[in-house]
Parts: sequence; C-alpha cells; structure tokens
Amino acid sequence: MIRPSYKELNTKIKQAREAIAESRISILEPVDIAVDAIKVGYLFEDIQKVLADILDEISPKDYAGQSPPKRSYKEKIKGCELFAFAWQSKKFGCEIYLKFALKNNVIWLVSLH
Repeated sequence: MIRPSYKELNTKIKQAREAIAESRISILEPVDIAVDAIKVGYLFEDIQKVLADILDEISPKDYAGQSPPKRSYKEKIKGCELFAFAWQSKKFGCEIYLKFALKNNVIWLVSLH
C-alpha cells in the first residue's frame, strides 16, 4: 500500500485545520518561520490566520512529501511524520511550500515559504 493515501492526507489536512481553529499551534523554528514570513509577505503575528487560509487552499493532490512520509529527527517532534505540500497559492500569488507534523492534536509548523 502506498502511503500516504488520498484519504490519509485528507484526514491530516482536516486535523491541521481543527488544530489551527482551536489555536493548538507550535512552531518548530520560530526564527526561520519569521524570516520566511518577511520573504513571502505576511506578518509573523498573523500566522494562525495565514495557516487557516492556506490550509483551505490545499488538497491531497498538492502533497509534495515522501512516500511513506519522512519522520522528523528534531527533538520536539522526533519520530512524527512530516507532511509537505506545494501549490500555487491564491492568497500569496506564488508557489508556497508548507510542511507540518501533528503531535498530540497540535500542529507543528516546520516550514512555510
């Protein structure tokens, strides 16, 4: 069986949306995300709204990660599967890359540029 399946990706996107709606967000490397925020054109303080908006843009067809999903080696989310997506964002008018992990009902933002 090829992983992640379309159904699994749909579930992960839904879980990420729910975590963001309930403010269950952690950022793995805040400085890196802040630098990328400047490059992309949003305020770091608006990360919750930005994530909510862009998760509404993606679907399983935008999955850009490995099969099966790569596992994180970073201590805070060690062993958690990483889900990466790349797509042409309507919000930003350019290609965006998003990588996140889910751990204990929290979305861990790994990359957004």
